[in-house]
Amino acid sequence: MATSEKDRADRHGPEHRDVSGGWLRPAVFGAMDGLVTNVSLIAGVGGGGGSQHAIVLTGLAGLAAGAFSMAAGEYVSVSSQNELIHAEVAKERHELTYNAAAEQAELAGMLRRRGVSAATAKQAAAEISAQPDKALAVHALEELGVNPSELPSPVVAAGASLTAFAVGAIVPLLPYALGFDSLGVALGLSALAAIIGGGLVARLTSRPFWRGAVRQLILGSFAAGVTYLIGLAVGGMAAT
Repeated sequence: MATSEKDRADRHGPEHRDVSGGWLRPAVFGAMDGLVTNVSLIAGVGGGGGSQHAIVLTGLAGLAAGAFSMAAGEYVSVSSQNELIHAEVAKERHELTYNAAAEQAELAGMLRRRGVSAATAKQAAAEISAQPDKALAVHALEELGVNPSELPSPVVAAGASLTAFAVGAIVPLLPYALGFDSLGVALGLSALAAIIGGGLVARLTSRPFWRGAVRQLILGSFAAGVTYLIGLAVGGMAAT
């Protein structure tokens, strides 16, 4: 087979995106959380009659506090999960070392449950078990549902979360930074960002743009509406 033909054969099939790097979920969650959190804070302060200075101060404080909180939470969460997986993988490594026959039989049983014939399962289990690293990877995948060599990075998750939250949180502050002392402009810009962000996330996961856009707009509007009413009520009480 010619080299070009072999290359095409090796690349046959759909090309999948990386779903194990640990950055997509915190990035999406961080951006949407930053947008909803800050637009809600600004709506609440604005509804209570807060000045432009108070709104900007609140927004910046919310951005900094939320971004670092999200980053810390992601780092601890991913680190803890990885540590738990490493502990379970260590148990499996111990079993493969000191109880190899039983582990090989267990692997053959798992292959049988996947529809492999008894003879083939026994042979495959023997061949896999002859290679300790491969045996550990297969057992971890079958029993724990993870690949120990492809665990998400806590640093990547924290960085993605912090950056995305800050990007989302800056959106409702932009009008005030540009000199527009208007809560309506801030809410309108945030609604547009929610539509675009929610729609892009939907397209990333091969769902209709409008479905993600509408969902994010509804959720963001509800949160901002509730805090606006709270601010309105508290502002009214202060005025009396």
